Amino acid sequence: MLQLLSFLAFTGFVAAYATWQLRKDKLNTKDGYFLGGRSLTGIVIAGSMLLTNISTEHLIGMNGSAYKNGAIIIAWEVTSALALVVAALYFVPRYLKMGLTTIPEFLEKRFDGLTRTLIALLLIISFVTTLLPIVLYTGAINIESIFDISSLLGISTQQGLVLTILTVGIIGAVYAIFGGLKMVAYTDTINGFGLLIAGLAVPILALWDIGDGSLATGISKVFANAPEKFQVISQEASVGEGARSAILPFSVLFTGLIINQLYFWTMHQHIIQRVLGAVSLKEAQKGLLFTGVLKILIPLVIVLPGIIGFYYFGDSLYDNPDMVYPNLVKKVLPTWSTGLFVAVLLGAILSTFNSALNSAATVFSLGIYKRYFNTAASEKSLVWMGKTVSAILAVFAISVAPFVANAPDGLYQLLQQLNGIFFIPMATVILAGFFFPKVSAIGAKAGLIFGLLFYILLDHILQVDLHFVHIWGIEFVLNIIVMHLVSAMYPRVNTFTITDIGVVEMVQWKYAKALSGVLVMVTVLIYILLGNIG
Repeated sequence: MLQLLSFLAFTGFVAAYATWQLRKDKLNTKDGYFLGGRSLTGIVIAGSMLLTNISTEHLIGMNGSAYKNGAIIIAWEVTSALALVVAALYFVPRYLKMGLTTIPEFLEKRFDGLTRTLIALLLIISFVTTLLPIVLYTGAINIESIFDISSLLGISTQQGLVLTILTVGIIGAVYAIFGGLKMVAYTDTINGFGLLIAGLAVPILALWDIGDGSLATGISKVFANAPEKFQVISQEASVGEGARSAILPFSVLFTGLIINQLYFWTMHQHIIQRVLGAVSLKEAQKGLLFTGVLKILIPLVIVLPGIIGFYYFGDSLYDNPDMVYPNLVKKVLPTWSTGLFVAVLLGAILSTFNSALNSAATVFSLGIYKRYFNTAASEKSLVWMGKTVSAILAVFAISVAPFVANAPDGLYQLLQQLNGIFFIPMATVILAGFFFPKVSAIGAKAGLIFGLLFYILLDHILQVDLHFVHIWGIEFVLNIIVMHLVSAMYPRVNTFTITDIGVVEMVQWKYAKALSGVLVMVTVLIYILLGNIG
């Protein structure tokens, strides 16, 4: 009963607070619904970006990977700080100058409308085929494991998972459909910091238990049990035999991982939409760099518990690593607090889910519906279309989610491999738009199509003995070459310059460069200090 009460109390507080914050907002306008009225501040942006990124696929998937493979998975997190620095100092000032609502909008300005449409379609497809179903499924695993829904209702575990997926999906869709970006951002902020607190409580209580009241003794015992698990530099093969099954060889950090991180943190609509809704450049930079600080700390929540799980469970869960985190939560958290923890988890699930729905609705309504179906659409009709699209995509994601089960290399690894189909080709087009002025619209489309086919061919059909992140790096280089070759035959005909249209104040945050330097140094130090352990 205490579990249920704490769950309902926290969930109700978050919903009530966000609704109160939106009481005076105009949600029937384009900027009001899709960009939160361009009123988001640094703290709100950071909390929302963190929770939009961190969800149950991280809590379950990354902790499961850390349990099996150690801290090498940390690279996905700490290198994010470097990409956030690039976003704060280079990309976002240009986005805000142009007054963008979506990233595909930039591609229409730089290339042409068809390039924008292709990227918009790929974005929407990537949301509903990879991110949304995996988020719903991992969330259902955690909630089912802690609350034991199936036993309470007298149904099978699989039926319990399906019921949980359905319930969470409907709640997330309601948030996204009726509240727009600002509702998403405010609920994210509370849940984001709630996730940090609750997430840190898990390893702290576990180490306290292991060390008989001493955190230092606890971490010493966990380290002594398996020092190799703390090693952040992987010696796995990235080329040849074993490369396809490797988790994250160190060499891939310098090839495809760079491009992936740049895309995700500087160009991915799902993430960057919060920054496009900033009240000023200063607040946007604060939000991005505060997120960088949080990303340095977040391995304490999504990597360390997995290593602690190895201390408790040994190799008994090697065949089912995605159950390590739920089992650890049940083992160390007091019974009364598990309801509160599940409420925060639900917030993390909803954040990623409804953020993706909101982004997909934004991209479709402004980039496809208004362009091809109703060029004279009013702001009210655009908002209506956004809500309709959110509802349709939610139904599709809920339908697909139950089929995500039994990913052979873990759910987080599956998500990254699927993302590679979409992320790298889209990243190449956007980067070409900024850094390669000779690339034409036809060249950009040729590179995009080549990249999609190249990755599917090498990784999924030919299954070459090469780590998939290396394939990203090769794909990026070849995409750029293809773009330039095609552009030489079909030269660019339009001119493009970035101009400040005066949407928000463009004064830089005075501490932006200093905090950027600190983030770079801390990232390097992590690899120096933890690179020779075990």
